[in-house]
Amino acid sequence: MSEARTASVSRKTAETDITVTINLDGCGKADVSTGIGFFDHMLCSLTKHGLFDLTVKACGDLNVDTHHTAEDTGIVLGQAIKEALGDKAGIKRSGYFIMPMDDALALAAVDLSGRPFLVMDADFSVEKIGDLETEVIREFFYAVAVNAEMNIHLWRMAGENNHHIAEALFKAFGKALDMAVQNDPRISGVLSTKGSL
Repeated sequence: MSEARTASVSRKTAETDITVTINLDGCGKADVSTGIGFFDHMLCSLTKHGLFDLTVKACGDLNVDTHHTAEDTGIVLGQAIKEALGDKAGIKRSGYFIMPMDDALALAAVDLSGRPFLVMDADFSVEKIGDLETEVIREFFYAVAVNAEMNIHLWRMAGENNHHIAEALFKAFGKALDMAVQNDPRISGVLSTKGSL
């Protein structure tokens, strides 16, 4: 592989101001600041287990709630992933992982198909983990799926502790995405019978 696959994307609205930089060929370094402690922890876990390098600087209307900041971070992260992937030539395209974390077990499967879709079956029994509203976890992953043009499936297979469930989901997603973006020398062009992704 000659060049690192990187991208830096910024997005500013009346609600948020976000910049994301990603290196898909990194080693798990994270520099994340969203103003939401638990969300930062999740993004760092995703990065470490996905072996990306990720910088996220987000300033949002946290006086309202965490929704706009988490969702818009997903938008910008998805755009950065898409840009860093380029034409997707030579990549495995899909990946999956089942991640245990104590009582929790989460499955993530992704397909960099160019067709955005999210299926998420992961209920939480609390409204918040730290300062993060649990309902916005779905909004984050939906925003990533749409903006990266990626199919994402996330399932809570076991677990009672909400922190563990969320962290297992983010780690599993990072590992599945790492698998999907890997280059395979056997693949010429893109891995699609249609010839494009």
